[in-house]
Amino acid sequence: MKEIKLFINGNFKTSEQSFISENPASGEPVAKVYLPSKQDIDEAVDAAETAFYSTEWKNMDKMKRAEILEKISEKIKERRNELTELEVSDSGSCLRKAKADVHNAASYFKVLAGQLRKFEFELKDEGASRAGFSQNYKVFEPVGVCAQIIPWNFPLVMAAWKIGPVIAAGCTTVIKTAQETPVTASILAEILSECGLPKGVVNIITGGAKEGEYLLKNPKIRKVAFTGSTSVGKKIMQSAGVNLQKISLELGGKSPNIVLSDADLSIAVDGTLYAFLYHSGQACDSGTRLLVDEKIYPAFKDAIVKRIKDVKVGLPQDPNTGYGPVVNKKQFDTIMNYIEISKKEGAKLLYGGLRATGGDLDKGHYIMPTLFEVTPDHTIFNEEIFGPVLAITTFKTEEEAIKLANKSIYGLAGAVWSKNPEHAKKIARQLETGTVWINEYHLLNPGMPFGGYKQSGIGREMGEEGLKSYLEVKHLWVSDCDERSKKSWFDAIF
Repeated sequence: MKEIKLFINGNFKTSEQSFISENPASGEPVAKVYLPSKQDIDEAVDAAETAFYSTEWKNMDKMKRAEILEKISEKIKERRNELTELEVSDSGSCLRKAKADVHNAASYFKVLAGQLRKFEFELKDEGASRAGFSQNYKVFEPVGVCAQIIPWNFPLVMAAWKIGPVIAAGCTTVIKTAQETPVTASILAEILSECGLPKGVVNIITGGAKEGEYLLKNPKIRKVAFTGSTSVGKKIMQSAGVNLQKISLELGGKSPNIVLSDADLSIAVDGTLYAFLYHSGQACDSGTRLLVDEKIYPAFKDAIVKRIKDVKVGLPQDPNTGYGPVVNKKQFDTIMNYIEISKKEGAKLLYGGLRATGGDLDKGHYIMPTLFEVTPDHTIFNEEIFGPVLAITTFKTEEEAIKLANKSIYGLAGAVWSKNPEHAKKIARQLETGTVWINEYHLLNPGMPFGGYKQSGIGREMGEEGLKSYLEVKHLWVSDCDERSKKSWFDAIF
């Protein structure tokens, strides 16, 4: 059994409090995990502040930081088998999903290194500058010490998304991993130590709400970055307001998935299942509101009910498994409660709605993939479930589809399925979401921004926008007027 220690100021250390992390597929122990005390958290923040002002980090140019990012990418690839195995056992990720996560984490660090090399930290604004008067520059500088909190559903990828721009921008951080899935971030800490990153630039701890709340209250924190539920995001935003900390929030979603009448059903049906069943539905951008043109719905319904039976629910380490357990009993109970609410409200159950049982499944938190026909008044049309439950609604016109799609407090993602991509793009532009796929779902490009409209968040991760969210912009004015007689504005006080 592994030991997951606190990573503070470049050192791994234990603490007085610990717990055992369990495999959600079997309940078996995965690791002994140490929880930080308040003193440990303060020590981590102090280490981050010291590192931020250190000559070594302040004077490190972007090319050297890019080199470190590339080394991290290579080290992740070298340890991909170990990371994949730990991601499966710690989070319940299916083998294929875990392999993709490790690949995506490595890919992000590499892409970010390339973006960093091209990024200009000082730009002369020719439009604002005028010969004989002034030269005007935009200077981008690191925001400072950050506090970052990541969720349990994509532990390694989320750690990469947070740590990458910190290094690229020249910031420092204390990152808190989720108590449910702390293991792979510890391996990432080992990798950081091997890649020439100065001590204290990245500090990694784990814990729950108590540890997170204490971290955010530290007055040395200048930026807070959080990925998780909208309800917790609101609390974090209130907390950040006390010290006017800068903030990035990537929150919940109830993403619309629109199937137009001319969609290729062989693609749209499989894409729909992938959209809401990937990682047992435990993805913030999951396509959990399916909107289907009523003209094709009978054929679509027959096809999806038939096809869903081909999705294998099983042990995560089995390469044939389509999806495995949800992360823990608390999440299992939450999902099953939504299923019961839907039944009581009269939503029509087309498939599933039960615990998945039999053999090894009895040891873990497994739920059958579930399909409901609903109206916009049903609870599961509106509320995020974070599980393998799909709410299906039909529409008569495309205008109605757009209205239904936007009828949500969320705006993280969405999709449109059609054989006419240009027409689908017209619909996509009317959706109030941060990402829209056309004839696709879930795929992300590390060079492009990801984030949400409305209550799905504030700011963006990845892409140039993700890097800039860790930078302050300074206006540098250089006078191009070197004669006192021409500086008539001085005369305002004489």
